[in-house]
Amino acid sequence: MSDAAHASPASALKTPVRVSGPVFFISDLHLTASMPATAAAFERFMRTRAREARTLVILGDFFEYWVGDEELADPFHRHVATLLADVANAGTRVLFMHGNRDFLLGKRFLAAAHAALLPDPSVLELDGQRLVLAHGDALCTRDAAYMRFRHWTRKRWVQRIFLTMPLRWRLKIAQKMRAESEAGRAMSANVAGEPRAAAMMGDVAPEAVDALFKASGAHTLIHGHTHRPQLHHEPSGERWVLSDWDFDTPQPRGTFLKLENGALTVEQVTA
Repeated sequence: MSDAAHASPASALKTPVRVSGPVFFISDLHLTASMPATAAAFERFMRTRAREARTLVILGDFFEYWVGDEELADPFHRHVATLLADVANAGTRVLFMHGNRDFLLGKRFLAAAHAALLPDPSVLELDGQRLVLAHGDALCTRDAAYMRFRHWTRKRWVQRIFLTMPLRWRLKIAQKMRAESEAGRAMSANVAGEPRAAAMMGDVAPEAVDALFKASGAHTLIHGHTHRPQLHHEPSGERWVLSDWDFDTPQPRGTFLKLENGALTVEQVTA
């Protein structure tokens, strides 16, 4: 794991990452070989639209799960890294932020993908415009159980112990956690009489959003994680929530956010 992954939020927000535009933002692709249509849409995006960007920012949950850089031995994951490297070699800077599904993605993958790691959160600066970026899960502070889980799994000593396990064990654990997560999401969506409370558990907390705006000095926040794409006008600024990608369902979805000439626009990904 890169030390940048463990930089304190305060230190990461003090020094903005200066980038060139256009800047494209994507998040929550949840790439996996078991979702071939989504993987194909990503490949088309990388071979076409992504090359229009000077900077491509990936805000986490890029993979459905990642249990260690040994996963690069898998042909699917190696191909994804190659697609990123090809775009980087063509002149697009690739920046990657960890999500809650792929926070163990490390130096070997980043090197293979020719990508650089962004701490969560980070501030981007383009032509004097400041934007604060986050995956989004750290903003879900009202979900106490998840925040406890996040606290422990981000500790380096816990990660080191997990990474010493045989790869097949780690994959089984990740698959089990994925199944439990999907079951929990479905159960929350069907909580009788508590739709608003259930929704808030899986969404960002207004107080956490406000604190991030104030700490960063930015008036634009971009994040993913919640799978609820929308522009929110918060008291402290604009909050853009990125779309997840899923082209393996009867109702395919997937967009990216484009920053060019100071303006942010949502653009559709080709299925």
